[in-house]
Amino acid sequence: MIEAIELTKKYGNLLAVNNLNLNIGNELFGFLGANGAGKTTTIKMMTGLIKPTKGTVKICGFDLQKEPVKAKSKFGLIPDNPYLYEKLTCIEFLNFMGNLYRVDGNSLKKRINNLIELFDIKGRASDLIETYSHGMKQKVALAGALIHNPEVLFLDEPTAGLDPKSTRILKDILKGLVKEGVTVFMSTHILEIAEAMCDRVGIINKGELVACGTMNELKAKSKKEEKNLEDIFLELTGGNEYADVLKYLKES
Repeated sequence: MIEAIELTKKYGNLLAVNNLNLNIGNELFGFLGANGAGKTTTIKMMTGLIKPTKGTVKICGFDLQKEPVKAKSKFGLIPDNPYLYEKLTCIEFLNFMGNLYRVDGNSLKKRINNLIELFDIKGRASDLIETYSHGMKQKVALAGALIHNPEVLFLDEPTAGLDPKSTRILKDILKGLVKEGVTVFMSTHILEIAEAMCDRVGIINKGELVACGTMNELKAKSKKEEKNLEDIFLELTGGNEYADVLKYLKES
């Protein structure tokens, strides 16, 4: 569903993403990395928001550079800071999104009703979005991304700022989408969420993909006997240096 081939992005002398290769099917794929590692840049290249310096992205077989309209019709996107038209109601916003994707009128009405029901915002659907909590706005953004029934869904740090209940609802929804055949690509720096939710994870560090696989595959490559995703992540990205600092402070 998502294929990245030698994907590279340079900003002057800065190599933000270097020769990234990924092949992602019907699964919930977690893309992990520290702030500045290249997660958002990768998602922007995969969704056509920025042009790669080198490389190719294919969405459901469509080359994003050569057939952008066909490729973009296949996915939904929730960026790290989703922009919502807050002077619209939820229903007005979803109608707007549906019209952008040219969803048929009868299908659109049914789709909006289903999404409002799914995200449990029926009682507030006619209120202005500016009156919603952060968690509710995140639900509206997700509903907007799903309005055209996409085959692929990109999410950039979707749990940022969500309370535990909203995070749990999001987890259940994403897992349900995967069961229905949707490919979900989710970037995050919250390792516990990735470990609990994802079928596979990729770890990016300083623009380089340093590991990719299931938890069992990553554990098999790790040097530690007892490992969780945090241990593996720190081992691969050099974060263990902070443990040495803490040890020094404790002894001094």
